[in-house]
Amino acid sequence: MSFTLISPAFKYGERIPRKYTCDGEDVSPPLQWSGTPQGTKSLVLIMEDPDAPIGLFTHWVLYNIPPTRNELPENVAKNPTVEGIGLQGINDFGRVGYGGPCPPRGHGPHRYFFRLYALDITLNLRPRASRNDVLNAIKNHVIGTAEYMGTYSR
Repeated sequence: MSFTLISPAFKYGERIPRKYTCDGEDVSPPLQWSGTPQGTKSLVLIMEDPDAPIGLFTHWVLYNIPPTRNELPENVAKNPTVEGIGLQGINDFGRVGYGGPCPPRGHGPHRYFFRLYALDITLNLRPRASRNDVLNAIKNHVIGTAEYMGTYSR
């Protein structure tokens, strides 16, 4: 069985609904996954925009997600620690938790990648870690990756 990630809120490659952007309620979309690799001790989710004018822009860093979970609800609380869900890092808006798509007006559509990493460890990181801290900590511990992408323009 392959490790797959989806969102019931939008289809792969399609427009992310306004509700999940800075033009709407700026809440995180629901996500669901299946096929979590055997031996997974924790999961990491990173959402990024590679089309930002400044280069790669990180919108969400969530780690130490329990391996027993197979979904995230809509509107994950923007707290450093979310009971039963995991720890959240600092996004490139400088805030904890999810920061929705908010590309410059007239810049065309941006792609937003949600990447879910299955790890053979639980990360020894405090809440509010940076994307780079998390990526450095997961090196040599990724046993599976799933990806989902949506677009948004203003």
